[in-house]
Amino acid sequence: MTQTIRLTAAQAMVRFLIAQENDAGEPLIPGCWAIFGHGNVAGLGEALQGAGDDFPTWRGHNEQGMAHAAIAYAKAVNRAQAMMVTTSIGPGATNMVTAATLAHVNRLPVLLVPGDVFAGRAPDPVLQQIEDFADGTISANDCFRPVSRYFDRITRPEQLLAALPRAMSVLTDPAECGPVTLAFCQDVQAEAFDWPEDFFAPRVWRRRRPRPDTAELAAAVAAIRAAKAPLVIAGGGVLYSGAGDALAEFVTRHALPVAETQAGKSSLAWDHPLNLGSIGVTGSSAANAIAEKADLVIGIGTRFQDFTTGSWALFGNPDCRILSLNITGYDAVKHGALPLVADARAALEDLSAALGDHRAEPPAPALKSEWIAAVDAATAAPSGNALPSDAQVIGAVQRGTDKDAILLCAAGGLPGELHKLWKASRPNGYHMEYGFSCMGYEIAGGLGAKMAHPDREVVVMVGDGSYMMMNSELATSVMLGHKLVVVLLDNRGYGCINRLQMATGGESFNNLLDTARHAVPSAIDFAAHAASMGAIAEKVDDIASLEEALARARASDRSHVIVIDTDPLATTQAGGHWWDVAVPEVSGRAEVRAARAGYEAAVKKRNA
Repeated sequence: MTQTIRLTAAQAMVRFLIAQENDAGEPLIPGCWAIFGHGNVAGLGEALQGAGDDFPTWRGHNEQGMAHAAIAYAKAVNRAQAMMVTTSIGPGATNMVTAATLAHVNRLPVLLVPGDVFAGRAPDPVLQQIEDFADGTISANDCFRPVSRYFDRITRPEQLLAALPRAMSVLTDPAECGPVTLAFCQDVQAEAFDWPEDFFAPRVWRRRRPRPDTAELAAAVAAIRAAKAPLVIAGGGVLYSGAGDALAEFVTRHALPVAETQAGKSSLAWDHPLNLGSIGVTGSSAANAIAEKADLVIGIGTRFQDFTTGSWALFGNPDCRILSLNITGYDAVKHGALPLVADARAALEDLSAALGDHRAEPPAPALKSEWIAAVDAATAAPSGNALPSDAQVIGAVQRGTDKDAILLCAAGGLPGELHKLWKASRPNGYHMEYGFSCMGYEIAGGLGAKMAHPDREVVVMVGDGSYMMMNSELATSVMLGHKLVVVLLDNRGYGCINRLQMATGGESFNNLLDTARHAVPSAIDFAAHAASMGAIAEKVDDIASLEEALARARASDRSHVIVIDTDPLATTQAGGHWWDVAVPEVSGRAEVRAARAGYEAAVKKRNA
């Protein structure tokens, strides 16, 4: 006879999650972020409190922020673990939709457990419940459906017997990986059920490493052998697969030049002679020069986002073919690519063995040396009293940070400059959220990365616009004792979009604080604000002072914020490529009409 144990559905969920492990012997779900409301405090709140240190619960200050911290943790450990995040049923739940989308775009695992309305419907409409006039089964949590890799609504306790293993399967599947949403009806959380004890037996979820199909492998080998000017593009899948060493061995043995996407940067040390740096719109002159002439582009673990491909205008050789090595078939066949569907590490090993002693013509060393010289010039300390550029701040941070540190950033102008200029020495030393380009990820993401790697320094670079959107997890970092070094660049607005606005012929409008429709000029004291949340905070006047402050920050015992004013217009001119941003066909501004003519010429060239 099957042995059973009587638990509430919430207690059963927590007990099940505690029993799940990854193949490194670590908890698959190491804990839960929670902000409680009426939809989860009585059920899940009681279960989480009862679990204690067996399943730690951390309190955030913003539902989106704590979900970002959970996602950043998963990214920092290369998807080996995923955190749970729970909220109440209304705005707490919908606050997480942005984070779910971010995880979906970036193929990152997170377990989202928002409370839901009463399955029994007796008190309908309950507080915070939306009412769809045509469908009584809809709740606010249905917003998660298009941005979840797996969605389920738990309306009976015993549904967890099927839903939880399915959730774990998605979170650990390298091809299906992404956010899972289990909308947990609040009355069901508190209902008891006699659970089979073997449901809570320890289970190990092993990372699959599917090897390539023999026919696809043979076609890939033939394509590489035939190529006269090949280029490897390393994407985030290299890191998620733990394939950094395999990539280095593969490209070294076969003399293949490498460029890196935002997600793939740090998969190969910056000073490897075959690493030509960033690719595409924010690419290096070296990588883009090779890409423009390449007759075979070998994508490894990349989605081929438009910033990577220069809106598909970068690859200028009419004979260019795409070979896409990807764990996901969906990504492997984009733009008519020759697919190689497999784990990156396994496929690189098989490719290298099959290629034998084959070697391509290595790139001219001058390409890389000239680019590094341009990087060093852009990031050098300025002379004079002008406001520093983002690049000059990056240079100071690079000089003041050790090689083991993790540099973390997200949306705005900084990602483009960092993609070009940051010299990443160790895998995962460059942590960029640019798939969803989500402002506000930075500080919360830094907290998640620090939780994943408490022994590594985490340096967060953030603009004033992103800081204003979401800064509350700075207080959480102080409260939890997870120290961050935050460099806040204040260019008084959304400088990146202001530059784009002007580049497309528009007048500076509604992006910079000083040109927006404000009755009172902005005078935000970011250092005072950060200090009010418990961080050590200071404002510096120039690059030399920034470097001194970075030394103090590294020695601090808690999160340390350094604020510096920067030039909103300056940007690194070296490198880069065209990006498809549609310009109005009709405008009263001569500048817009001129920009439209340039745009039409660029589109015609791409489509030729």
